[in-house]
Amino acid sequence: MYDICIIGAGVVGTNIARELAKYQVRVCLVEKEEDVSCGASKANSGIVHGGYSDEPGTLKAELCVKGNRMYEQLNKELNFGYRETGSVVLAFRDEDMKTLEKLYQYGIKNGVGGLAIIDGEKVRELEPYVSKEVKAALYCRNAGVTSPYEFVIALAENAITNGVELKLNTAVVGIEKVDDYFKVATNKGEIQTQYVINAAGIYCDKISSLIGIDDFHIIPRRGQYVLLDKEQNYLANSVIFQVPTELGKGILVTTTYHGNLMVGPNAEEINDKDDVGTTEDVLENIVKTARMSVPDFDMKQAITSFAGNRPNSSKKDWIIEESRVAGFINLIGIDSPGLTASPAIALKVVGLLKLAGLELKNKKDFMAYRKPIIQVKDENFKGDINSTNPDEHIICRCEQVTETEIIDALHRNIAIKSIDAIKRRTRAGMGKCQSGFCLSRVKEIIARELHIPVEEVTQRGKDSPGLPERAKRGKYIKL
Repeated sequence: MYDICIIGAGVVGTNIARELAKYQVRVCLVEKEEDVSCGASKANSGIVHGGYSDEPGTLKAELCVKGNRMYEQLNKELNFGYRETGSVVLAFRDEDMKTLEKLYQYGIKNGVGGLAIIDGEKVRELEPYVSKEVKAALYCRNAGVTSPYEFVIALAENAITNGVELKLNTAVVGIEKVDDYFKVATNKGEIQTQYVINAAGIYCDKISSLIGIDDFHIIPRRGQYVLLDKEQNYLANSVIFQVPTELGKGILVTTTYHGNLMVGPNAEEINDKDDVGTTEDVLENIVKTARMSVPDFDMKQAITSFAGNRPNSSKKDWIIEESRVAGFINLIGIDSPGLTASPAIALKVVGLLKLAGLELKNKKDFMAYRKPIIQVKDENFKGDINSTNPDEHIICRCEQVTETEIIDALHRNIAIKSIDAIKRRTRAGMGKCQSGFCLSRVKEIIARELHIPVEEVTQRGKDSPGLPERAKRGKYIKL
């Protein structure tokens, strides 16, 4: 019998798991995919938002600001990668100034620090490559960038170190309340637990309906992106937004935590929750719109496109509450800025559990630190693709990933054996050649270390569907 069963190992679920690992409770974290961070948490902008975009008084506004302030300490403890860069929201027309003023007032009411409306000249001092058409901008010092999937992996590893049980490839198919506990039916047997936390992202409506709560629905809102080579990262020092639309924060231009230039996302409501493909017409519009902000990025340096689906709810604000079924806590429609807010969401959920009657006693031996997988390579690094020293044996040339880093990732406390799982942890295959050089080398190491045939090493797990349809790179690099 568990005290708490968390459904969904994305950024929200893993933050909750890690927070609960600080207490003397038995927790299981259930995920239907072959690894953590396989949904929206791996396919988003990676932006740690400042907190000025959401209407004061909403949960989004409150938890975004609180979460933002937690990242620096979390990164010190977990080593997932976070950098404060600041952000600008660009105004091109006189009517955009009204939006900047509205966002500024939102930010002040939400308690955001480091806010200012600056003129076009000052904008170009901060961002020399923005359009000459920019009249002004809202500057926010507190915004930043992170590596979202590495954040989830770090949270999960640390939660497991502190006693949380992770159940991968485990799909929830039924939930029943029996007396004062739940029976959670999965494809791998039954889980008995006192409390259930529904952190299933775009599938939170499906999970909720299993217990008879179906008064909301989730509409997947797909966002497509283009990722460019690191040679283009000089074009953006901060996160460069345009004024937001009704569908979201609009098309941005930013340098990712690891130094690529990225543009996107759009916002399109779709029917298929699993459709994370990209299309040429949408990417064409994203590139055209992004050039309004930064005109001169070179699409010949584009290395890939990707998409993620955000859980857009029929509710206006996030819903984080103990439902009408006692002990069943629902997290509904956690879309942007969910990544930013996720550490604060975890604190809120812990508070709800206390109010629901769960006794939480601090764990004296909680270990907050988690060692990084990716090692910083300075000018003294002597890596070589033919080295016999695993610390210097380069497996991925583009990202300078060593054999030691891949071995480390394979022998941590999350059982992985797919190429994509290694990619998320080490960046092997994320560079300019998109695994053209290192794919076979990575497969051989996985097979050797796990004592399995090379043929059993898959891209995304044994039962994973085919790769999503993506726009042909040869066409969109001409944009």
